[in-house]
Amino acid sequence: MPLHTKILLGLIAGAAAGIAVNLTTGGGATTQRFVSLVTEPIGRVWLNALMMVVIPLIISTLSLGVAGLGSVAKLGRIGLVTLLSFLTLTSLATILGLLAVNIIRPGAGLDPDTTARLMEAYRGQAKGAMGLAEGAFGVDLFVQIVPRNPLQAAANGEMLAVIFFALMIGVALTMLTKEQAAPMIKFLDSVAHITVAIISLVMKVAPIGVFALIFSVTARFGFDILLNLLKYVIVVLGCLGIFLLVGYPIILKLVARRDPWDFLRKARIVMLTGFSTSSSAATLPTTLRVTEEQLGVPRQIAGFVVPLGATMNMNGTALFEGVTVLFLAQVFGVSLGLGQQLVVIVMAVVTAIGTASIPGGSIPLLMMVLGMVGVPMEGIAIVLGVDRILDMSRTIVNVTGDMVTATIVDRFEGRAVTPALASTPSQQAPADDSA
Repeated sequence: MPLHTKILLGLIAGAAAGIAVNLTTGGGATTQRFVSLVTEPIGRVWLNALMMVVIPLIISTLSLGVAGLGSVAKLGRIGLVTLLSFLTLTSLATILGLLAVNIIRPGAGLDPDTTARLMEAYRGQAKGAMGLAEGAFGVDLFVQIVPRNPLQAAANGEMLAVIFFALMIGVALTMLTKEQAAPMIKFLDSVAHITVAIISLVMKVAPIGVFALIFSVTARFGFDILLNLLKYVIVVLGCLGIFLLVGYPIILKLVARRDPWDFLRKARIVMLTGFSTSSSAATLPTTLRVTEEQLGVPRQIAGFVVPLGATMNMNGTALFEGVTVLFLAQVFGVSLGLGQQLVVIVMAVVTAIGTASIPGGSIPLLMMVLGMVGVPMEGIAIVLGVDRILDMSRTIVNVTGDMVTATIVDRFEGRAVTPALASTPSQQAPADDSA
């Protein structure tokens, strides 16, 4: 049985058992004691196992992503246009998601008593996260970005400082010769593979963790919270669809000067592959082949933009993270002002860059963003059971965004690529016919 099916069954079983207990006991003292001593600790152990890889995941993937750009001066306009396109598309996707959540408010409408009990149940975790979030705005935010001690910043959960440190490692690697940088790049690549392997291992017991966490929530708070989950799924899928079928076509028409519908028709095999695998990395060979053969983007540009996009250009993931953070904030009654939502946008964009391009790779980093703005990380259990369909859907937006960016770069470069640049990307890309 596929893992995502097991997770869904864990969600359904946990929700059913929790609701049954809630209806039977009314969430009384015995239920509260059982949740506090049995199911909630099991869920937290699983969450902790996911969180323990966040720091090495961020440092390794972000550093490698920046280092993979090579010398900024050497890459010239291609690197600049590519990065600007990545950041612009990802920011627009996140803003769309936040606008939808602020307007529709899928997490609102819970009974005030339920909201109060949610916050009471997770007061300790929320208080710690709030303390971190309250110090992360204004001048303090600017000062804390540059860590005096990166190890201490990592231990204290100062994620912006960790991200800055990772970016600096990547920039420094681009300034070294290939021989000097090779050992560190090899080490970081190994760390990245190890963290992905650990995530895969931890996810194998996700059905148990999800069962324990969702049971804890529904046994305490009943059926109401599941109705909000349905609204959340509709909002995420709706926003992804709008960005794919409205946002991308507008950008293709106005910026890349391409026929949007011809583009989408040619890209459909990539979308289907991304949907079925839930992985930008697994879709990469198909994305490369279609970008070159169907969309007519030169190999030198496609070979640079598409592999880099599989790591750094996660438009759908950033949209999903923004929607999820605000949804869970509404569920838990945590008010996020404009300044905090701007931080959510920045963090969604930055963490999307550090997301492992595998199924469910965004979950650990999403938990980090939740903690930064004071939303209890246990809330991830509410959405994790439906994440598979959301993961499949946002991967479509991710891989399509890579092809959109390639056409934008192709248009601005006028298909004039220097021979020196042509040799580098081809070494990074898989063989064109290895779909």
